[in-house]
Amino acid sequence: MGVALLAEPPAGFETVAAPTDDDLIALALAGRGDAFGMLVERYERAVYHLAYRTLREGEEAKDAAQEAWIKAYRALASFRPGAKFATWIFTICYRVCCDRLAKRKRFTGDEPPDFADPSDGPERSYEAAEEAARLRAAIEALPEKYRIVITLFHLQGKQYEEIADVLGLPLGTVKTHLFRAKDLLRAALGPTAQRRTT
Repeated sequence: MGVALLAEPPAGFETVAAPTDDDLIALALAGRGDAFGMLVERYERAVYHLAYRTLREGEEAKDAAQEAWIKAYRALASFRPGAKFATWIFTICYRVCCDRLAKRKRFTGDEPPDFADPSDGPERSYEAAEEAARLRAAIEALPEKYRIVITLFHLQGKQYEEIADVLGLPLGTVKTHLFRAKDLLRAALGPTAQRRTT
């Protein structure tokens, strides 16, 4: 039994493009809670990943991500039209994480402990898994100011300007942090670093 592929949708059937972030924000501001839910679905993994890379603890990262979404929902009316929603929610998330780190530091009096990455990745060859583990460990060992810039640039795919906005740093400082982070990773990883950090 053969199946014919249609070059065009049937008459009366319209294809609908996915709504933009601005469309969803406008709908959410008009009272459509499901529109904000679509924004959460669109960015929840990236927001959690940023929180996890900043806090280095799974449950606390989940709590921080949820707190960031609540703050974003409450402040949605203050969102600047024309701005990037992703940059805005990452900024909120990063600030929530910084507040949590400051509280943690105040209560313990020292730097947060290192935690192993508990997530299981897709099946890979032993060599690739070992290299990925070494890279994760090297990133985790970076000072926070370098770790967060590497996370936003390489793992989240953010541009320098967006990183500067999220972190509230001058553009030159972001570039310097990224350069130094790559140097530290090269030194920590040895010969395999040349392929990964260039």
